[in-house]
Amino acid sequence: MNFISPILMTGGGEQGGGAGLVQLGFFALIFVIFYLLLIRPQQKKQKEHKALLTSLKKGDKVVTQGGMFGTIFAMDEERNIVVLKIGENVKIEFLKSSIAGRVDK
Repeated sequence: MNFISPILMTGGGEQGGGAGLVQLGFFALIFVIFYLLLIRPQQKKQKEHKALLTSLKKGDKVVTQGGMFGTIFAMDEERNIVVLKIGENVKIEFLKSSIAGRVDK
């Protein structure tokens, strides 16, 4: 009895050029799907968030990523810090990037 695998009997590297092209096309299709479903929407969200951060001004009502609501009391562009007024005499410093969105008045 001969137990040689059918794969070994085919000669190994004698595949046609079409099989390699099909595999390359398959990987290209997967990359395009990942780009359209994951990468592009994430880039769009990042661009919108950056536009939001640049448009913030004193007096805007905002919410942080931690869920804290407040009004912008002061901004320090050099240190990238926003001071939020939370209560009557309560002011807290946050990184500007931690602002999640603007709250409608």
